[in-house]
Order: sequence, then C-alpha cells, then structure tokens
Amino acid sequence: MPALFIGHGSPMNTLETNQYTEVWQTLGRDIPRPKAILCVSAHWFIGSTAVTAMPVPRTIHDFYGFPQALFDYQYPAAGAPQLASRVAELIKPDWTGLDRDQWGLDHGTWSVLAHMFPDADIPVVQLSINSMQPLEYHIRLGRALAPLREEGVLILGSGNVVHNLRLLQPAKPESGEAWAVSFDQAVIDQMAADPDGLGQVASHPGFSRAVPTPDHFLPLAYIAGIAAEGEGTAGAFLQTYTLGSLSMTCFAVGMTPS
Repeated sequence: MPALFIGHGSPMNTLETNQYTEVWQTLGRDIPRPKAILCVSAHWFIGSTAVTAMPVPRTIHDFYGFPQALFDYQYPAAGAPQLASRVAELIKPDWTGLDRDQWGLDHGTWSVLAHMFPDADIPVVQLSINSMQPLEYHIRLGRALAPLREEGVLILGSGNVVHNLRLLQPAKPESGEAWAVSFDQAVIDQMAADPDGLGQVASHPGFSRAVPTPDHFLPLAYIAGIAAEGEGTAGAFLQTYTLGSLSMTCFAVGMTPS
C-alpha cells in the first residue's frame, strides 16, 4: 500500500472541483483499495500522542467564516478501534493515548477523503501530532508505523509544506512567492534524496516564512519516516502554489501517481 502526503489547503476544497480535487479523485481510483486509513492531520496538534479509537468518529468542523454548506458536510466513515490499538502497539515504547470519546475526523482528513473516497465506506482513524516533540520524533513514529502498509492500511499525511496565512496574497490565486517556491523545491529534493534527513531543510533561508508554526509541516515527517523505512525516497506530484504563501505539493511513497 502506498503512503501519501497531501497538501490540503482550504476547507472549501471539500465542496469544489479544481486541479487539486481532481488529482485526489484520481488517487482514490488508482491506489489499491485500503482496508483502513490512518491519517495524520495538521489540525490535531496537541501536547501528546493519541489516536482516535471510537467506533463512530464525529465530523469536526474546525474552522469559522465559511459557507453553511461546509458546516453541514458530514463524512460518516466508521472508526477502527482495533487499528487504533495496533498503532499504539507499534509506537511502543512511546506512549499513545486511545481517544474513545474526544476527537474525531477534522477537515485535514475529510476535505481530502471527500474526494478520494466519497462514499466514506473505509474505516478511518486519526493520529495526533505531539506538539511537545521535535521533528525527529515524528520521523521515528513514521518508521514505526511503516508495517501498516503491508497490512492494507493507507497512511495519509495532510498538511502543507509551505503554510503562512499571514502572508497570503489574494491577487495571486495560482502562484507562489519566490521564497515559497524555493523552500518547497528544497523539500522536494530532500524527500527524493534522503527523507530521513528532512530536518536539514530547517537551514534553508525560507524556512521561517514557510513554516512559521510546525503543525502543517509535521505530517510530512511521518511520510518521510515511512519512506526512509521502505523505498528510501518519496516522489513529489502536483507541485503547485496558491495565494503566494501556500504550497499544495503532494508526495507519494511506493507509487507514481498518474
């Protein structure tokens, strides 16, 4: 089973048909049908490592200021408590909390899955991003979770390589600033050559603008760990930019998306 990192961008992609959602739809058709999905979303960024373990996760609308149709959207996928326990076992000796009643599926997960698997008929669990841990910890967890690929689980990281909302430029809906493109390309090169060394991109001059907070970048660390444990490389696809300071670049391990 491949592992994927998706640049998810605006929640409005859930309801729209555009160059991003068309690629996500194609991915859903091209990859083998997963038995379950494990998603690491930028939007569950908390002070511990946890995994959703409820049988029916709720659809979380973790945003404001969008049309009512987006708040009305539901992604009624089943949970997978057994997969949650398996995730916790693989991550040992690091501790993982089994969340049976608090979180659910946030828009980092369902805005993408709405297009990849619109019928919501594949069980989904989310893994939190532990805000107290360095990037190397998240790469290591990616390595630990790599065996799930052989068990039919699609591992999906959902975030953005470049994500600076303060520098958004509405006049540039389909392009990125030079610093954003430069940093994005440095990450692409690193993931292709040595994903285990992803932390090296912190020395890039555009890093502080591209990654003002780590939440959207860290899902990529899990895919880097999976790549390091397996094929040794992760290929970029859909290398595009929006609003000057957002990268929608996606990565795949174990496949070359069409």
